[in-house]
Amino acid sequence: MLAPEELERYARHIVLHEVGGPGQNALKRARVLVIGAGGLGAPALLYLAAAGVGTIGIVDDDAVSLSNLQRQVIHGTPDIGAPKVDSAAAVIKRLNPHVAVELHPVRLSAANALDLISRYDVIADGSDNFTTRYLVSDACFFAGKTLVTAAMGTFDGTLTTIRAHERGTDGTPNPTYRCLFPEAPPPGTVPTCAEAGVLGAMAGMLGSMMALEVIREIVGFGESLVGRLVMIDTRSMRFETLRYGWDPANPLSGSQATIRDLSIHAAPV
Repeated sequence: MLAPEELERYARHIVLHEVGGPGQNALKRARVLVIGAGGLGAPALLYLAAAGVGTIGIVDDDAVSLSNLQRQVIHGTPDIGAPKVDSAAAVIKRLNPHVAVELHPVRLSAANALDLISRYDVIADGSDNFTTRYLVSDACFFAGKTLVTAAMGTFDGTLTTIRAHERGTDGTPNPTYRCLFPEAPPPGTVPTCAEAGVLGAMAGMLGSMMALEVIREIVGFGESLVGRLVMIDTRSMRFETLRYGWDPANPLSGSQATIRDLSIHAAPV
């Protein structure tokens, strides 16, 4: 139940017909894991905390650097050199003391992904590389968890929701991340943020949209982004939506699935 102070704090949510008291209580009960406290994770963490998500886990093994501050708005100049999980947790506590924060200052790997992800209801992936995105999506499939995943380039970004462990209303399996992106780009073909740059305000916009999609999944209003990829081009401020479906040839949940566990992601010995 919501305490009197929480009723006032979330009053603008509660008066929304689509949210109300039941929706706000669902947010309070929810456990959300945010992977990455960087450009996408920073605004997502702020809005998830402000919305009253009861427990937020943060996975990040990096420290705050000066070059982060152009877009990673949960950190500040005094935090330079501090672990990002600690910096983010301090801001969340100051923003909303009703939120429990669980810190995971580790690099996600095949050895720990399933254990971490299985502890939460919804996973928000704001990682900055395909290797982690495939690992997270595969782990969410095996753990039976909802995944909201976003990615950004210099002036563009994408957002989708994946519930690959479930089936659609017609009985067809929901698509996996591997249905959308069967293979990662060859190494070196996609420049890093440090190499190509990134528009800071776009990270804020896309990270906020990621938080909104997590909230929609928890409360259950609107049309889910399962099977839909939102694409944003900030140079023309154009938003487009691409529909995608289950690929029977995908190796995770396809007709002849070959990925049975996360060992495919294990580092070579």
